[in-house]
Order: sequence, then structure tokens, then C-alpha cells
Amino acid sequence: MHGPDLVSWLLAALTAASGGYCLSQLRRAPCTPVAAPAVPGAGRGAGPGRLHAHEADLAEGLMGFGMAAMAVAGTAVPGEVWAWAYGPPAVLLVLAAARWPDRRAHRLHHAVGALAMTYMALAMTAAHGHAGHRPAAGSPALTGALLAYFGGYALWSGSRLLSGSGGTAAVASAGLPRACRLSMGIGMFAMLLTM
Repeated sequence: MHGPDLVSWLLAALTAASGGYCLSQLRRAPCTPVAAPAVPGAGRGAGPGRLHAHEADLAEGLMGFGMAAMAVAGTAVPGEVWAWAYGPPAVLLVLAAARWPDRRAHRLHHAVGALAMTYMALAMTAAHGHAGHRPAAGSPALTGALLAYFGGYALWSGSRLLSGSGGTAAVASAGLPRACRLSMGIGMFAMLLTM
């Protein structure tokens, strides 16, 4: 990530805290509320609904810690390492979204995030390799599309967070996962903006 060190460290702290919260939810209730499973007779205990919740918690935790590491380490880690860290989960999420229609949008969102992380890592590594000047990293059209997606996502998730009681932030137990998703959406937007 190109930009002031203070911004990188603040972004790292914010996204690591969000990722840590979601990973901590793997041991407790799901980070993402899950509707009743589509399979008749399956309960929340160990059935498909709980599996979807763990999938979301794991994806959000991976994204949070990965964003924190990328914001601080950036080009010190080869882009291929980031690509191998985020490429396979993105492919698995796309395949899961194609195979199982329930929670398709949520899986696709995580796939877009993982692909965006892969794209940013490869683009920043390629741009960092040029000595003497800093060329634009990545494709401006793709970066703009990802900026629009994550900017829109941050606005949408922020409006959902504020739609609690009379426009006040509902950051209680139900609002904290939404606040984490909002902070990761803003973090992704900030990282794309500094490319």
C-alpha cells in the first residue's frame, strides 16, 4: 500500500481487530446471522446453517488479517504469496456459490474481496519493481470498478448499521458484525484508493 505510514498502521489495526473478532466467533455464535437451512430437518447445531456461519467467519477473518498484513508489509512479501493465499479461497467461494444457491451473494462478495486482494498484491508488486518512478499500479478500469463496488458496499453496510433504533448506531451484539464488515469494506476501499 502506498501512502503515509500512519494510515497504513491505522488501517492494519482496524482490519486486524475486525478479523480477530470474526475469528473469535468461530468458537461461539456465528459472526453472520444465518437463516434456517434449506435442508429439511437440519438444525443450527452442526448442520449446514452452522457450516455457512463458520465459512463466513473464516472468510472475514482471513480477509481482515490479510488486509492488515498487506497494509503493513505490502510489497515486502512477493505478490505470488498473496496470490496463493487469496486465489484458491476465491475460486472455492465462486464454486460454492455456483453449487449452492443459498447465501450466494455473501459468497460472491467474499470471492470479489479475495480476488481484489490478489489483484492488489500482484499490481503493487509489479509497480514496485520499477526503479526511479512509481507508475500506476494495475488497470485503472478494474481498480475503478473495485473502488465503486467497495465504496457502494461500505455505504450499504453503513446504512444497515445506522438503520437500527431511530438512526443511531446499533453497535450492540447484533451490530458489531455489521460494524466489522463496514470497517473491512472501508479498508478495502482505502487500499484500492492508494494503489
